[in-house]
Amino acid sequence: MAIPQQNQRFFSSTRGQIVLLLRRKARTVDELAQMLHLTDNAIRAHLATLERDGIVRQQGMRRIGSKPSVVYELAAGAEQLFPKAYGAILHQLLDVLAECMTAEELEVALREVGRRIAAHWNISEEDLRTHLEAAVEVLNELGGMAELEVCDAAYCIRGYSCPLAAAVPGHPEVCRLAETLLSTLIGVPVQERCERGEALHCRFIVSEARYP
Repeated sequence: MAIPQQNQRFFSSTRGQIVLLLRRKARTVDELAQMLHLTDNAIRAHLATLERDGIVRQQGMRRIGSKPSVVYELAAGAEQLFPKAYGAILHQLLDVLAECMTAEELEVALREVGRRIAAHWNISEEDLRTHLEAAVEVLNELGGMAELEVCDAAYCIRGYSCPLAAAVPGHPEVCRLAETLLSTLIGVPVQERCERGEALHCRFIVSEARYP
């Protein structure tokens, strides 16, 4: 899978090279300085920025010679920098399932996946607005970009970046997964009204939740 151009530029920079070295194993400032032919202070400045951005973190201490040195490793946030094959794999999986199952069986399976994903979040508040906002946050945590809006006096969830976008072309039924996920999280039926033109725009109407 090709690395996006902006990430290629990042990995060619000093900070990007630090990230690549830490991806192999945790290292100290001295080790990074020697490998990149930079001063310790220069490495510390880059690490401070990477740590602030949630890309690296301090793992602990390691004694080198007579003094202990801080060991740095990649943080969870670094994974966003590396390309993932999830979209391509999901698309191929849906191709195979569509060949083995009827359209009705595939939809049932996708809706069950939506319910199981929703089960990982516990939204205990009774207030409907809280459930709606929490559902939006779940979509965003899954890699989307969604907002709660009002459409024709009803609440709707509009997505500007779909976490399932790679699979939607050729498999629009995957939107049923998201529809069931949101219905389960919110506790009332949600109707999928996504736009699938050249650009994908998610739209889910919460028909039973009227805007006051």
